[in-house]
Amino acid sequence: MVDKNFYNIKENVTLAQVAEVTSAVLLDTAKATEVVASIATMTSAGSEDICFFYDRKSKDKAANIKAKACVTTEDLKAFVPENVIVLISSNPKEAFIKLNEFMYSEKMPKAGIDPSAKIADSAHIGEGCFIGANVVIEDGVVIGDNCLIEPNVVIAHDCKIGNSCRIGNNASIAYSIIGHHCYIYSGARIGCDGFGFQFMNGQHHRIPQIGRVIIGNDVEIGANTCVDRGALDDTIIGDGCRIDNLVQIAHNDKLGMGCVIVAQVGIAGSCNLGDFVVLGGQVGLADHLNIGSGAQIAAQSGAMRDVEPGAVVMGSPCVPFKDFMRQVSFLQKNSKK
Repeated sequence: MVDKNFYNIKENVTLAQVAEVTSAVLLDTAKATEVVASIATMTSAGSEDICFFYDRKSKDKAANIKAKACVTTEDLKAFVPENVIVLISSNPKEAFIKLNEFMYSEKMPKAGIDPSAKIADSAHIGEGCFIGANVVIEDGVVIGDNCLIEPNVVIAHDCKIGNSCRIGNNASIAYSIIGHHCYIYSGARIGCDGFGFQFMNGQHHRIPQIGRVIIGNDVEIGANTCVDRGALDDTIIGDGCRIDNLVQIAHNDKLGMGCVIVAQVGIAGSCNLGDFVVLGGQVGLADHLNIGSGAQIAAQSGAMRDVEPGAVVMGSPCVPFKDFMRQVSFLQKNSKK
């Protein structure tokens, strides 16, 4: 059950509205005025809830559905109990997202600037923004319209942030230009020094990092993730990228459009990722690699060489997925001898 203390909940949603929002077909039109209270899982849904059933592997659980209504596919409707109202969708996963967005929303603060915020006179704040407690915005910063800057954020001098962005509490942004509709989650560090040193005269001498971080539109960067600025060239995050929590993106890295980077990935410096690359959790990339568009690297893999576009690889060092499974099979068979 969704907690009303944390979210706004649309009440008295009828099955006719559900069908309209999700582009689903209500099989029994006489039930169009029936009301659902909440979205719930197949196993937890009660008599006033609606659930979603899209995985044939869950067909045994479907027999025990106690929800008022269920959104499912034409192929799976036969597994739903007769007393449950059925809506047919060609894609119940997408239907779930649409109904979730329709019924629930986060409680957002009203536009305004907290008295404790420190904003430089030369900074420009757009219309409709919320600036939280203890925020620091330095000289020359430009923030677009309808942005949400949560408490304790620090935005260093001359950074630019587009419209409708959200910067999570305790995040810091420096040497960065950020597009529109971006969400930088709590505690993220954007634009810190890249990790570059030269051994000189018996000690590690810091290499000056004088590039920037350029983030495109509709990008999400997870909590406590670090994106370092470039040494000379910029670090670039392309439009539509989704970066999870606790990720390290080093100096001069360049990510194309729509990349998905899962938690605890570490990308060394000067790597180039094409469009829609997927890196599973805890993947590590050596420096100066080229990862082709559409490539997928499975969790806990280590890449030491370039990866071709569209390749699916796994292991450390990573190899094509089928080769990795053959290696595992060989080791399992021969370890028993």
